Amino acid sequence: MPQLEIDEILDVVAQKAMIDRGLLRPEAKLSDLNVSSLDMVEVIFALEDKFGIELPFNANTSTADFETVGDVIKKVEEQLAAKKK
Repeated sequence: MPQLEIDEILDVVAQKAMIDRGLLRPEAKLSDLNVSSLDMVEVIFALEDKFGIELPFNANTSTADFETVGDVIKKVEEQLAAKKK
């Protein structure tokens, strides 16, 4: 994934979850960054709108799929790749 797209993803996460952009590293756990399930819903919706994709996320069951910042990047990357096919 191009660095520009990764930066755009991180910008969305930082803005919607109200986190200092500098803290967003791929290995950072969202729970350690105090990202709530409501914050994640907003992040997911914003990413879907920005990239024109649909991310598989259910706040009640999918928190394990989005454990780290890297997981968010990976899911967006997967959906963008599927969209190009």
